Amino acid sequence: MIVTFAFVLLEIVAGVRAHSLALLSDAGHNFTDALALALAWIGFYLQSKPANETKTYGYHRTGVLSAFVNALTLVVLSAWILYESVMRISHPEAVNETVMMAVASVGLLMNGGIMLALRQSSKGDLNIRGAFIHMLGDALGSIAIIAGAVAIRYTGWSQVDPALSIVIVLLIVWTAWDIIRESLNILLEGLPRGIHLSDVTAAMKATTGVLDVHDLHIWSLGSSAHALSCHVLIEDVPPSASDVILRRLNGVLEEKFRIAHTTVQFEHVSCAISETGCAIPVKLEGHEGHEGHHHHHH
Repeated sequence: MIVTFAFVLLEIVAGVRAHSLALLSDAGHNFTDALALALAWIGFYLQSKPANETKTYGYHRTGVLSAFVNALTLVVLSAWILYESVMRISHPEAVNETVMMAVASVGLLMNGGIMLALRQSSKGDLNIRGAFIHMLGDALGSIAIIAGAVAIRYTGWSQVDPALSIVIVLLIVWTAWDIIRESLNILLEGLPRGIHLSDVTAAMKATTGVLDVHDLHIWSLGSSAHALSCHVLIEDVPPSASDVILRRLNGVLEEKFRIAHTTVQFEHVSCAISETGCAIPVKLEGHEGHEGHHHHHH
């Protein structure tokens, strides 16, 4: 974070001296990256705190909220860079390509090093992945600036500089969109990425002792912590047998879908013999009429 803030100051000074909008745009991008690292650090610290009497689920969502805020700041920054780039194309200014190339090379080394430091942790944490993608965008932006500086040196076409800024804008929006979509899905308690409701229902119904599953809800507490609640219809069995079924269900959910936090409400049935001798399941306890049917028995 400290290195990134220092590099932002370097890019601002160099961008003003070289009249390079690409460097100034990249400085703005890097500034949001420094904020992203700060928010990621705060979010990572908070989400590791244990649950308490007021935050009964803990602080898992702080990391997701940090990622969401980071991505939104990138989109806002992109709008400003796009406006400045269009204005610069209409009124081009001469730029110092040597300064552009030197500063962008330093930026490439810096962002590449930070990416390596974050790579392993980014695989299982949306918050850290958001910071990692920020750095990836900066590294690609630095490569684009180096290529642009070379093009300006050999062609003298100063419009390359604002054109590069537009490329950086598209890169920023592309990297931010996936983070916005996933973090917003978690904040709205949507189905976790990679999990299908039909697959979970089928796996639970296939568990020995389970007759039916309904009122199934699955959501994410954080980027890697998932929760589930549901009603499960089972045969009218003693408590010891229902405990066995519950353990089976929890084992299936954790092994196949990485869902470790579950709330399962059992509903028991028995068989009432009709006049024709057919066995008809009758709900004995649970929510009467949940499926729209009321069962009466004597």
